[in-house]
Amino acid sequence: MAIPAISLPTVTTTITATSSFNKLNKTPPKPFNTNLKSLTKSGKLNDALLLLESQKNSQPENKECYLNLLHACISQKSLEHGHRLYLHLLLNPNRSKLLNDPLILSKLITLFSVCDQLDEARRVFVHHGLENEDQPESVWVAMAIGYSKKGFFREALLIYCQMLFKSIEPGNFAFSMAVKACSGLSDLKVGRGIHAQIIKAVKEPDQVVFNAILGMYSECGCFEDVLKVFEEMPERNVVSWNSLIAGFVKKGQVFEAFETFRRMQRDGVGYSWVTFTTILAVCSQVTYLYYGRELHSQIVKSTKVPDLVLLNSLLDMYAKCGSMEYCRRVFEKMKYKDITSWNTVINGYAINGLMEEAMKLFHDMVGSGVRPDGVTFITLLSGCSHAGLADLGEELFESMSGDFGIRPSSEHYACLVDLLGRAGKIKEALQVVEKMPVKPSGSIWGSLLNSCRLYGNVSLAELVAEQLFEMEPNNCGNYVILSNIYANAGMWEGVKKVREMMENRGIKKEAGCSWIQVRNRVHKFMAGGGFEFRNSDEYKEVWDELSEAIDKMGYKPDTRVVLHDVNEETKAAWICGHSERLAAVFGLIHTGSGIPIRVTKNLRICADCHSWMKFVSEIARRKIIVRDTNRFHHFDKGLCSCNDYW
Repeated sequence: MAIPAISLPTVTTTITATSSFNKLNKTPPKPFNTNLKSLTKSGKLNDALLLLESQKNSQPENKECYLNLLHACISQKSLEHGHRLYLHLLLNPNRSKLLNDPLILSKLITLFSVCDQLDEARRVFVHHGLENEDQPESVWVAMAIGYSKKGFFREALLIYCQMLFKSIEPGNFAFSMAVKACSGLSDLKVGRGIHAQIIKAVKEPDQVVFNAILGMYSECGCFEDVLKVFEEMPERNVVSWNSLIAGFVKKGQVFEAFETFRRMQRDGVGYSWVTFTTILAVCSQVTYLYYGRELHSQIVKSTKVPDLVLLNSLLDMYAKCGSMEYCRRVFEKMKYKDITSWNTVINGYAINGLMEEAMKLFHDMVGSGVRPDGVTFITLLSGCSHAGLADLGEELFESMSGDFGIRPSSEHYACLVDLLGRAGKIKEALQVVEKMPVKPSGSIWGSLLNSCRLYGNVSLAELVAEQLFEMEPNNCGNYVILSNIYANAGMWEGVKKVREMMENRGIKKEAGCSWIQVRNRVHKFMAGGGFEFRNSDEYKEVWDELSEAIDKMGYKPDTRVVLHDVNEETKAAWICGHSERLAAVFGLIHTGSGIPIRVTKNLRICADCHSWMKFVSEIARRKIIVRDTNRFHHFDKGLCSCNDYW
């Protein structure tokens, strides 16, 4: 490739640094190198360079001084001083040969890379590095790391391949860089090839290389390889354990991730903030509030200052566990907040049905000078949709571009269509779809289909479903919603047709599943399952007492939620086996009086279970908090936070 000529910036220097220094000091001047080192160490780069430039060729070269000065430029990301030092070396004949020194050259490449001057780094690498056939691994890796840290992983691997072509034996420094580049590309094939090179290498891989291999296999979803490498490692540090935990999380084995973290603590490995950030994300996923609070207490007790990423994860955990009081408390104590911090708390209020608080915080954010982004409005529009605030949602959609200059994306239009459809404004929702400047996505058609379910519009549902089946042929949810629409309309032939279509395409409906944490264990219940629990004496006693009490209060099973053509008695029996009910009864039995019952469900809560939860919360005098796929439902004293609109 043709390399453009180096553009040399004009640098004006003052040559009076040493003389001025001598006039101001009565004591004799320190030796040149000592002076330069002192100025560099104290971070006075300008004074150090003035001193260096004033000497011209009068002082003998000292590589250590240049290395220290380059290191200081890298630490401060000072492109200006780096350029001046490079020119000083380039234009002085006695010192230009230092540019062939691998240590000097590596630091120069690193300096330009960290200052976002990759083209300049590449020019230095080509003009001074490739001229010497014997350049060591460090120079090549410095250039490759420069590419990799800016996300140019393929270019980094090309540098690695060029190095191999030059018959330069890679070491741990090069191996770790190459494996990390494969992680960035999720390139398993090349990653396995480099792993084979590492195994065959004469020198044993160090901890950094092993951790890079773990990270690569985890990123590529090869969890068996992650486990194998982890068990074979001669030594493991915090990074190694973090990679194993991340591998479990990526595979969806969240409880194994928790157990690995406990084992990590038992073995006295310690932790990093990355460890806590990963585990807090899992707590958010499975509504593991009590464990999340335990982690919070460890963070508070730690002598280390938590970083912003960790605090944002803590906010997210509390919000997604339905504990907005703790979420807001953490938020208020944060010294620094970024847009993610604000969005996380706003989203927490929205999914917990607290739109008034969400809007108040939104106005506080704008008033404090933090500019909202697209995520902010997706959160607010979705919250308005589930709270039945169609007018407010439309105002927010207009203000997004009008007041804040944010161009609506496909996700924003999907929220608007859902907002209008849920409010019964299906005609207006269709007009939005027809007039929007972007092609309707699957989520937009899905919002329309859900609106058809809510209002029983079979004819429109069939047209929308055709679009969805073409766009998302393997999305189980679309088939289930259409089947539900047919079943609600008593069109059993339509239900049969959809089920046959799913069977022919190999699509299976996701089974209803709920889980609840009691003490240190998470208990999982499947719809229609839990026979051992349901046959126990304690279950029968509590169930019979509840059933008798809520029947006296007027509860009648809504068998319309059973979308099968069976008799009413069978439908009523099936309703009793819904997973969220089993989890709630388990919570009533195994938790103390006054403790809120927290249930998480993988699907939308059905209308009859929603009604049943309201009655039970009043009879048992217990708060029941259910998180389904859409939002939180806080049941208390016979009422729900969603106001029966979800």
